[in-house]
Amino acid sequence: MSEAASQRKESEAKRVRGLVDRAQKGERAALEELYLIHFDRIYSYLHVSVGNRHDAEDLTTQTFMRMLESIGKFRWQSAPFSAWLFRIAHNLAMDHFRANRRWQPEEDVPEPEPDESTSAEAGALEVIGRKSMLDLIEDLSPEQQQVLTLKFVFNFSNGEAATILGKTEGAIKSLQHRALVSLQKQLERRQAQAG
Repeated sequence: MSEAASQRKESEAKRVRGLVDRAQKGERAALEELYLIHFDRIYSYLHVSVGNRHDAEDLTTQTFMRMLESIGKFRWQSAPFSAWLFRIAHNLAMDHFRANRRWQPEEDVPEPEPDESTSAEAGALEVIGRKSMLDLIEDLSPEQQQVLTLKFVFNFSNGEAATILGKTEGAIKSLQHRALVSLQKQLERRQAQAG
């Protein structure tokens, strides 16, 4: 990550920390700004998770309602505020699946805004292309899909993905490794069929 990108990320983290502190004191403008900062990524994550716009919109609304209800209980730990928010969204998506036992995919999955501080992994993902990556991961287990989506589409670290999914960092690394091995085999099969 470049020095400028690192400074931007640090500046944004300080800004969010200040907004959270103000929101915890009941400042409405801070709550609104947190909503605006995180809405697109939360909606995109839920859309990818549940596969349709209607349920994603409903779950996004529920996520931010939970944020409003629980922000006073939020405590700064090793993961950032966004990981806490994604954990709420993830839990709501899992509850949704348990309650409905269904998945209604749509063709157009919205993409999150690109992160200017792209890592080598994210750069590799852009070469493959997000859409083809989403097509490739359909054959993976739901847990492997979640890990790759959080890591490569939303650019979360292993620790942040672990917080969101309620797993250890070791479990995240293992899921990611198995998923990437499986993807490599899929790509090799496709290349062999094409060539």
